[in-house]
Amino acid sequence: MKIFGKSFSEYVSFEKVILWLIVVVGLGRLALSLGGVPNSTAKWLSLTAVTFIGLLYVSIRVHTSGFGSYKHLLPLVFIQTALAHLIVIGGIVLAIINGKDNIFSAPEFSPAGNGKTWGHVVAHVIAGFVALPLLGWLIGSVILWVTKKTTSANKATADA
Repeated sequence: MKIFGKSFSEYVSFEKVILWLIVVVGLGRLALSLGGVPNSTAKWLSLTAVTFIGLLYVSIRVHTSGFGSYKHLLPLVFIQTALAHLIVIGGIVLAIINGKDNIFSAPEFSPAGNGKTWGHVVAHVIAGFVALPLLGWLIGSVILWVTKKTTSANKATADA
């Protein structure tokens, strides 16, 4: 199956370092929490920070590497965001099943208080697979636009 002329594996290969960072940070955060490390310490492993760094990376590299353009940015952002939220969803489901909070279900990180609910899971499905990928794509598109303008200006200056 092709997405905007590229296979899923091409997208994954393009951002594999970021995807591995998301897995390591997300599972590391969960492991620390399950291992008894206080959430105030484990929270320093931030999926939000890693996915933001990933957004910056792909938004710049999609143009500078010749990988593609705005339409190719959307699947890249979707894959990163969905992966991060799948890890969070896994942590919430684990908390629901075993009845013990972890960093992804702890009341201080759950707007409704109790994070061990199926509603919390649904919220992360909607956020991770719809809302945040679209928001990330919009932000990334601005970064990509700036990248295109600045690299074109630099090239024109170098050619002169």
